[in-house]
Amino acid sequence: MQETERQSEERSWETAKTLAEALPYIQVYDRETVVIKYGGHAMGESAVAKQFAADVVLLKLMGVNPVVVHGGGPQISAMLDKAGVKSAFVDGLRVTDRDTMQVAEMVLSGAVNKEIAHWITVAGKEADVRGVGLSGKDAGLLTVEKTMRTKRDPDSMIEHEVDLGFVGEPTKVDPKLIKGLIASETEDWVPVIAPIGVAEDGMTYNVNADTVAGAIAGSLGAKRMLLLTDVAGVKGADGEIIRQMNLEEAQALIDTGVANGGMIPKLETAMAAVRAGVEAVVILDGRRPHAMLVELFTEFGAGTLVKAQ
Repeated sequence: MQETERQSEERSWETAKTLAEALPYIQVYDRETVVIKYGGHAMGESAVAKQFAADVVLLKLMGVNPVVVHGGGPQISAMLDKAGVKSAFVDGLRVTDRDTMQVAEMVLSGAVNKEIAHWITVAGKEADVRGVGLSGKDAGLLTVEKTMRTKRDPDSMIEHEVDLGFVGEPTKVDPKLIKGLIASETEDWVPVIAPIGVAEDGMTYNVNADTVAGAIAGSLGAKRMLLLTDVAGVKGADGEIIRQMNLEEAQALIDTGVANGGMIPKLETAMAAVRAGVEAVVILDGRRPHAMLVELFTEFGAGTLVKAQ
């Protein structure tokens, strides 16, 4: 037998061993809902997007009910740059005027949303697993209200309101459509949701995708919410990744300044989702191949898990 054949045989045995070891974890997540926040610059790389889609299909075929909520900030910025539109940001939120809102909806609900749904459908072709592209505007899924922020003047120290334009915060989630899709006994649907919502007055708003994912996960009583980011997890004061923390410990990281920058809103989203009824939220590196599978189906996981206690 040639060496390459021996290596191939060994890989086959290792694969079988890995599947057997995953059995207890597969049973834990059987028919449970997992909300996945997918975003970042990796969304623009087709190879990464295809791998992500294949992993989502595998989750579905293993008995999990994945629900994908995606962002698209880099794609919106690229489209605005092409149009010669300059963007301003306040606390990480894009100031969104009417023209910017139209571009944001076109990119998020159009190109990005349909591409992710398409790759899931392609990856699941043989088993007829299909991605379904939606936005918060569909079936009254996401009701929002206008977001207002305050900013302190560094000279006078007086706080004043900052108008972010068409940027919203979720006030109500109606998950009936999502529940109907994932509960189907005859079809394997994977909802893919763009973070666009509608206010009571009918106006359309752009919403932070992390916030939308947390709100939807809470409304579904998800067992897990996976926040795919570009870092391996939350680091402690010693610079090491913290594998697990409760709400009190997460808040302490923010209060003491150990967590800073973009990690603060990630932790705040995680804490809000847990308070809303999600069993646990995991912050993990979405750039690593199969990170979701490692997190859900292996002993040590792949990021930082945030839970109530």
